[in-house]
Amino acid sequence: MSAMLQDCPPVQSAYEEFRRFSADPEMREKVRAQERFLIDQRLRLAGAKREGIRETAQNLKRLGVPTSTIAEATGLAPSEIERLD
Repeated sequence: MSAMLQDCPPVQSAYEEFRRFSADPEMREKVRAQERFLIDQRLRLAGAKREGIRETAQNLKRLGVPTSTIAEATGLAPSEIERLD
């Protein structure tokens, strides 16, 4: 055990609790499930954001806004904007 753990009982206690938690297969699976859920949420949010940007670019294109301006405002490539209906 490191000197830091021996010199600081609260840190030592937290470390011991972490070790017990890490050794429990059920708790490890719960943590993995939570991590998978958070990754899925981030991917869904990123997809929704991307779709929203594409819809905005499509609306701007319909209004006659120049492709270069849409690209600058949305971060989309001009070639991608050109392909929008």
